[in-house]
Amino acid sequence: MRLLVLSDSHGRKNLLLKAVELHPEADAVIFLGDGERDIEFLKKIYPDLKLYAVCGNCDFNSANPPFLLEKFGGKTVYAAHGHNEGVKYSLYGLKQKARSCSASIALYGHTHVPDTTYEEEIWYVNPGSLSVGKYAMIDITEKGIMPILADLYN
Repeated sequence: MRLLVLSDSHGRKNLLLKAVELHPEADAVIFLGDGERDIEFLKKIYPDLKLYAVCGNCDFNSANPPFLLEKFGGKTVYAAHGHNEGVKYSLYGLKQKARSCSASIALYGHTHVPDTTYEEEIWYVNPGSLSVGKYAMIDITEKGIMPILADLYN
């Protein structure tokens, strides 16, 4: 199973569309906030896309939830924008939430800085900001979890 993880598009609909079109093999797209209007645009173009989204701190009056907890490939994924978890200062809040729900993967955005960290059997993945071409993919297989940071410009 492949997850396409996107965050912080901040009005760059063209880059959101490009990332999705580059990865037709993705089984699901997870959007981590700050670009709800961009997601609405994507839904119109790809109405059958398996798309999951949370709201970000710039998504005012959002209909999206502040976090989601889903199973993909048999693994529990906790996803949030990260502002409510304080990720600009530390991953402590995110780690607490991921552990409390027995997540194998915790996804977050907000900082615009791509990062992968593995700690105590949990992958913490920030795809970076799609507004500058950064995103992530996560492969979930029988052999394990493999996060991949990517750049639309490379």
